[in-house]
Amino acid sequence: MRRVFSGIQPSGELHIGNWLGAVQNWVALQDQYQCVYCVVDLHAITFPYEPAALAARTREMVVGLLAAGIDPERSILFVQSHVPEHAELQWLFTTVAPLGELERMTQFKDKAQRLESVSAGLLSYPILQAADILLYRAGAVPVGEDQLQHLEFTREIARRWNSLFAIDTPYFPEPQALLTKAKRIMGLDGQSKMSKSLGNTIGLHDPPEVIWEKLRPAKTDPKRVRRTDPGTPEDCNIYDLHRYFSPPDAVTNVAAQCRSAGWGCLDCKRVLADNMVATLTPIRERAAGLRAEPARVDAVIADGARRASAIARETIAQVTARMGFLPRQEV
Repeated sequence: MRRVFSGIQPSGELHIGNWLGAVQNWVALQDQYQCVYCVVDLHAITFPYEPAALAARTREMVVGLLAAGIDPERSILFVQSHVPEHAELQWLFTTVAPLGELERMTQFKDKAQRLESVSAGLLSYPILQAADILLYRAGAVPVGEDQLQHLEFTREIARRWNSLFAIDTPYFPEPQALLTKAKRIMGLDGQSKMSKSLGNTIGLHDPPEVIWEKLRPAKTDPKRVRRTDPGTPEDCNIYDLHRYFSPPDAVTNVAAQCRSAGWGCLDCKRVLADNMVATLTPIRERAAGLRAEPARVDAVIADGARRASAIARETIAQVTARMGFLPRQEV
């Protein structure tokens, strides 16, 4: 089967933006591909973070992925730092990575503007991302539109390395993008992409009362000033969320009620909250069960690292041989 790789930073609990934009797709891909999924804790340290919280956030992300439907029997699920070959391949790729392209990366420029001191790690983030993908010789990567520039950089790294060290028979594939249907999920503020750091999210494990507490003040169609004003559902972020959480007949009814001012925005949000709770409750319950069995989660993490390492070691052996390094002796 064709191999897929994707990773997610250990931000702690998954939110619905992660789930709609990435994780739902990851779950579906398990039926079609050999899937390798990673909690990328090495990426997480390229931006200021709290060391005391990193391990707990990493574990919670594994719990969230399992609860959302990632099956360790059908996929490899592991923590990035548990497979040291990621960092090794990153270093080898720095020798072929074009500095100019790194400096032009949109995400680097955006993040660098928010920092007083910019680390070399933040600049080389795309090289580590390329190493993550190519370490498993993945042919496809499920990504959002905001990651397409980084994926093209990965393809460039593969081309450059192959042209130097695997001229006759390219070793690394040039991975293709698998875009999700929910390409960009807006936050509850209706202005920015859903992000935990911006506080505009709904957690995948939030209980019903918290979901309603967050939805109630969420931004809607700005033209609806009074309850009696007719609205344009296509201009309303809440309507967009209905499309992901409400049945088709309910979505049709929401649009009609909005256009006719038959409902106020709170009525619309209440229906969304009910449908959201119905969808997310099984995930929240599975997560609670996993937290109650930490040894089970540890076993999944350890087995995932073992299986990922078997592939990673083979790749490093092939890469170092082609690059001319002295073969390693078993110890």
